[in-house]
Amino acid sequence: MAEKGVHRILRVNGVPAKAANLLKQEMLARGGDCAVRRQTCVLAVDETDCILMGTERQYRDLCRKLRMQPFGLKGLADRIEATLRRYGERRPYRLDCRGKALSLGERTLVMGILNVTPDSFSDGSSYPSVRDALRRMEEMVAEGADLIDVGAESTRPGFTALTAEEEMERLQPYLREIVAHCPVPVSVDTYKAATARQALEAGAHIINDIWGLQRDPEMAAVAAAYGAPVVVMHNRPDTEYTDLMGEIVAFLAESVQIAEAAGIPPEAIIVDPGIGFGKTYEQNLDVMNRFGELRSLGKPILLGASRKSLIARTLDLPPLDRVEGTLATTVLAIAKGVDIVRVHDVRPNARAARMADAMVRR
Repeated sequence: MAEKGVHRILRVNGVPAKAANLLKQEMLARGGDCAVRRQTCVLAVDETDCILMGTERQYRDLCRKLRMQPFGLKGLADRIEATLRRYGERRPYRLDCRGKALSLGERTLVMGILNVTPDSFSDGSSYPSVRDALRRMEEMVAEGADLIDVGAESTRPGFTALTAEEEMERLQPYLREIVAHCPVPVSVDTYKAATARQALEAGAHIINDIWGLQRDPEMAAVAAAYGAPVVVMHNRPDTEYTDLMGEIVAFLAESVQIAEAAGIPPEAIIVDPGIGFGKTYEQNLDVMNRFGELRSLGKPILLGASRKSLIARTLDLPPLDRVEGTLATTVLAIAKGVDIVRVHDVRPNARAARMADAMVRR
């Protein structure tokens, strides 16, 4: 009975009107439904977006029938089945991070933020010496961090960009010691291939790219050459969306394609919706509410909402007082399928994640 009790809503963009009419007819015949643009039925429009509504059983029967239909519906059947399969799959596996392993899917992992920047929005100039950074790394691991994310360039609104040489000059003294002493994988937050190459040479394990491998055309090849997993984040220079989640998913799907084409294994790609990047306050809240839609990509999901502006705008608090707001985003994201939370305050978030996992991952 299980397939009859699970209801899914899918959006398919740009379907030719003739194909959309057949799609609607077949969904109605199975007890589901399909919303289309006005006047699609009389072919007064060339194409339409479709909202499909049905159970997994109805989709299975639909796809069987679509494979016998014209107008490209066979290909659509393949896409529907692939999307539903990716959305439903959450099989645990071990990710090789250049010699260190992460267990994904068993529980929510905690990524501790270690910014060695003088101008970070939250913790700039907190670690003036390498010894200070090492002490904080050790604290975060003791508090429950499963991996450490090191950044040397602030990406807050209005930040001053660094060259790769400047970024690496700032990062190198810290990274060398952190990698040597850190018992968990270390990721480097950069969107520059030259910085990534030097960081991987220094022993970093993961590359975290806020432009999803789409800013520097060499980034994917560098990560692939060194066998490094990647975090691909959604980003854009403006906030003008026609379909917010649809465009975010499409961007991340392109990043995944770029990564796989470069030779990065499918299981070594993690997606991040980019809270606080290229989005207004209202859009950030909408992404948090619709976070589960990212599961359609079939990749582990990372959330980076710690102390960010959506919390500041909601609670009217300075960065160091945004712990409770961050915890709310952590727990909600876990309920919707997140795998990794990137946070400043490790201990409370690790405890919140453990409690949420006990309820959600059963």
